[in-house]
Amino acid sequence: QLMWLASPALPIGGFSYSEGLEAAVDAQYADSEADARAWLLDQLHIALARSDLPVVALALQAWGQQEHNEIARLNAWVLQTRESAELRAQTEQMGRSLLEWLRNHHMRDEDTATAPRLARDLQADVATLAAMDPSYPLAFALAAHHSQAPARAALLAFAFGWAENMVQAAIKSVPLGQSAGQRILAALAADIPQAVDRALATPFDALQAFSPMLAILSAQHEVQYSRLFRS
Repeated sequence: QLMWLASPALPIGGFSYSEGLEAAVDAQYADSEADARAWLLDQLHIALARSDLPVVALALQAWGQQEHNEIARLNAWVLQTRESAELRAQTEQMGRSLLEWLRNHHMRDEDTATAPRLARDLQADVATLAAMDPSYPLAFALAAHHSQAPARAALLAFAFGWAENMVQAAIKSVPLGQSAGQRILAALAADIPQAVDRALATPFDALQAFSPMLAILSAQHEVQYSRLFRS
């Protein structure tokens, strides 16, 4: 179940976003294999490890304890700290799509018949988050919680899924060959455990969302003349 959640083939639209990378390529900050690798490693450690990854970790705890006020606080933090319209639209769209996937694949009649309590619990949790304008990290944490995955494994899956999507964006936008993409993915995979361990040790009061160059490029991407991606 956790590998399924991490797959870029999951129909939630992750493949259609570059999270500012396309604008970085256009501005010649990430228009080679070495620069794209450095850009994505910075994004992993400066952005993901300080924001989305610890949010997923905290949300897993909150879902496990049914702390709906904490879930609402975390979801609001994610939405309020997206620094461009594109980045906010991305997390909202992917959050809604993941909830819809959960409804379609884990709340079917046969699931209700074979595991009625689990189906009812998931249905209640999906309804709780759907009422909040769900963000993607909170929706992923909900899905991971119901997969009964350990927290560290869930964060590794979240980060690797992000890395695969970003590498595919680099391959298309730089552009790069598949071998170059695999080298970038290997570099990201080597650093993901460190980023995850940092995230697991991050309390709510230490969450950060400060990547000004990414925010500027994301805003510029909204009016970029020619583009492949939605962010």
